[in-house]
Amino acid sequence: MLLSIDQVLIEQLRRGDRAAFAAVIEQHQRAVFGYLRARLLQSTDADDMTQEVFLRFYLAQARFDSTALIRPWLLGIARNLLREHVKGLKRRKEVAWTELCLELESVMPPDAQWTDDDDVMRHLPICLDGLGPSAREAIELQYRGERKLADIGRQLHRSEGAVKLLLHRARQALKDCLERRKKRSEQ
Repeated sequence: MLLSIDQVLIEQLRRGDRAAFAAVIEQHQRAVFGYLRARLLQSTDADDMTQEVFLRFYLAQARFDSTALIRPWLLGIARNLLREHVKGLKRRKEVAWTELCLELESVMPPDAQWTDDDDVMRHLPICLDGLGPSAREAIELQYRGERKLADIGRQLHRSEGAVKLLLHRARQALKDCLERRKKRSEQ
């Protein structure tokens, strides 16, 4: 039975081979950094979190299923770090951006995930500008203003249910726009 490169690296890691850990970092650092950078306003935050991803990977390697691929596990760690980041920094402006990215990511098909080659930071503002004024304002109030649905409804002169629907449709429009832009950038 032939072992994959990831399986070989995990086995070497479990035997304490530092070169194997360096190889994991070498193979996956750009993808992890790209994933985080696309979802954070500050590149320094992405740098710090990338290091944290590999630290957590190293500390938890014993729990890793050696039949699985390493990159999805690393990206899962990165996703969890982003969620922790959002919880810890609720008052900072980029939190709204990161929350929106995570929410959009949860509704996008797996093959449409952004990597370091596709910079969501470049595309999301364009997609936001393409929304109608009410939808754009609702998104701004929800994610940047951290306002409750009832407050947004009062400001937009809509019911809470109408705001919920407006936000749902706005997120769907953003998702569709990002998917179109990703396909165009791949051509």
